[in-house]
Amino acid sequence: MKPDASGADVQKVLQVIEALGFRGHTLPGENRTAIGVTGNRGSIDPAHFENLPGVADAIRVTKPYKLISKELRPERSVIKVGNANIGGPELAMIAGPCALEDHQQVFATAETVAASGAKFFRGGAFKPRTSPYAFQGLGEEGLKMLAEVRDQFGLNIVTEAMDEHGVDAVVKYGDCIQIGARNMQNFSLLKYVGQTRTPVLLKRGLSATLDELLLAAEYIMAEGNYDVILCERGIRTFANHARNTIDLSIVPAVHNLTHLPVIVDPSHGTGRNYMVTPLARAAVAVGADGLIIEVHPCPEEALCDGAQALTPSQYMELVSQVRALHELISEPVSAFAEGHGP
Repeated sequence: MKPDASGADVQKVLQVIEALGFRGHTLPGENRTAIGVTGNRGSIDPAHFENLPGVADAIRVTKPYKLISKELRPERSVIKVGNANIGGPELAMIAGPCALEDHQQVFATAETVAASGAKFFRGGAFKPRTSPYAFQGLGEEGLKMLAEVRDQFGLNIVTEAMDEHGVDAVVKYGDCIQIGARNMQNFSLLKYVGQTRTPVLLKRGLSATLDELLLAAEYIMAEGNYDVILCERGIRTFANHARNTIDLSIVPAVHNLTHLPVIVDPSHGTGRNYMVTPLARAAVAVGADGLIIEVHPCPEEALCDGAQALTPSQYMELVSQVRALHELISEPVSAFAEGHGP
């Protein structure tokens, strides 16, 4: 749409799309609104729209994914999660324990995360584990703790849902629904979260290609939920020096193809405590919009993934380093040319 297109102009386009038997998706941007069309099995004649009031152009999207494509929306999306943003100029820090264990552990970690200046707290109340005998999480009791954390520390809550019941619970207590790697292609679950209006953090599957990740995001957006954040968390390869192989090349690839923000999880991406901070720095250097980091007061006593959790002091050092790096690479080139840069 044109920058000065009115709400009535947008509604008129949506009415035409509906009359053709398709579905319209309104994506407001900073400077203009884009309207995506889904439900068509072939190309649509642009003449249906080109002469409507407020329409700037009708563009055929050539990718298999439509709503996430930069062809539809050239400017990057900024996703509002609670009272903060992911995808804007500020580096988003999401931190907390892999699994919520008890009140003391949760609140001690939340105090550290809040002190670091982060705006998002992560913690698993529902834990998908390889072994059925491993700790599966505290369930709704854990979600209630997360709601307490938000009230006491002002942190926005990011937590995983594994099924439709879990989605409903996260919507009730949290601010962002995390879809884990094992559920990236659980298409019925993706459709269900797409029908909510709660932001979704979508993690890359264990062996998923870039196109598979993007089409999973398209499943969510096709249902009307356009607040999607992508997450690289490492994939399985032949390498055995780390838990997974973290693929940082996906960050610029996502930015090249889509308008969605992408964050990196160096904790799951490596599975090794000593690797987390170096890979976090690398993620920021390639342009990640944020990081999701596991922190635990006593990693050696953690019930889940203690080997990759940072201690509070290690986490604070990580935050200091990545923020300094982010500020450095965000500095305009002109500042260095004029001698005002670091």
